[in-house]
Amino acid sequence: MMNAVAIIPARYASQRLPAKPLADIGGKPMIQHVYEKAAQATLAGRVLVATDDRRIVEAVEAFGGTAVMTPADLQSGTDRIAFAARSISDADIVVNVQGDEPLIAPEMIDEGIRVVAESDALVGTLVRKIEQEAELFNPNVVKVALRKDGTCLYFSRSPIPFGRDLAQHDWLKHTPYYKHIGLYVFRRDFLLRYPSLPQTPLELAEKLEQLRILEHGFAIRAAVTEYDSVPVDTEDDLKRIRQIYQQQYERR
Repeated sequence: MMNAVAIIPARYASQRLPAKPLADIGGKPMIQHVYEKAAQATLAGRVLVATDDRRIVEAVEAFGGTAVMTPADLQSGTDRIAFAARSISDADIVVNVQGDEPLIAPEMIDEGIRVVAESDALVGTLVRKIEQEAELFNPNVVKVALRKDGTCLYFSRSPIPFGRDLAQHDWLKHTPYYKHIGLYVFRRDFLLRYPSLPQTPLELAEKLEQLRILEHGFAIRAAVTEYDSVPVDTEDDLKRIRQIYQQQYERR
């Protein structure tokens, strides 16, 4: 198996939820929950946080984790982990574990690593079958169209494919739809190349940076997972996560 490292990008100045990585969830900062989940993945040899803020570095070091500083002006989380990966020459595979997904299952990270390690894919990711109509028509849930071999054809905030001859409430009954889980696994060499790829029209239109990879002619391979995760983008999301953790604590 190739040598894999998990890197968690963590930016302090989130527009919708400032200081998000340090938000308290059950007595721990969010970044600690993500770090501990990533550390439980069996195929990732090590975990580190890539951040633009000394306060996040201090929080990570306080719970015994490893963090590195990256420039504040980097455009995306992928750019941030690419910067951090420059100094990790012994890694074959780099996993971008989103810093705002404290419920991510360690098994999801292993599934993503296998997509790349067991194929010729440059980039791997995860998708999950959509079961609820509310998810299908929610623009914040990114949809994916797949080839039969799991290669991603397109990502969109709109439902894809469009059920032309069906009422919308029947779409899920006749066609499998998949949502994208925001976990990316890169071969290190390609990750280091990614920041030099110019932004592309579809990426800018949908505000989805993975489209840059497709538009430049590279493939993304996906595995279908049974696990799910809940990203924290807003204060309401944070309240929901806190409630989930409180319920888990009360069941112990």
